[in-house]
Amino acid sequence: MNKPEKPAGEQAMVLQVRKIGNSVGIILPKELLARLKLAEGDKLTVVEQSELGLKLTRYDDTHARGLEIARRSFKTYANTYRALAK
Repeated sequence: MNKPEKPAGEQAMVLQVRKIGNSVGIILPKELLARLKLAEGDKLTVVEQSELGLKLTRYDDTHARGLEIARRSFKTYANTYRALAK
């Protein structure tokens, strides 16, 4: 009896945190890099999820600039946003 294959998004992989010079990091296997279309030097954005989870996505400079503009707007117009949220 064959095991049903999991969709690509559900595959689990265990990676170990290792000392790399004066820092610590994880080594991504080349098979994973190929599947994610990542190469050495690419940047990732890390988002903390509930229950100690993390979400890694490819860094998008346009998206990052948009988020920074939104953060400044929220800070500058905090009272206005609070009033609108009522």
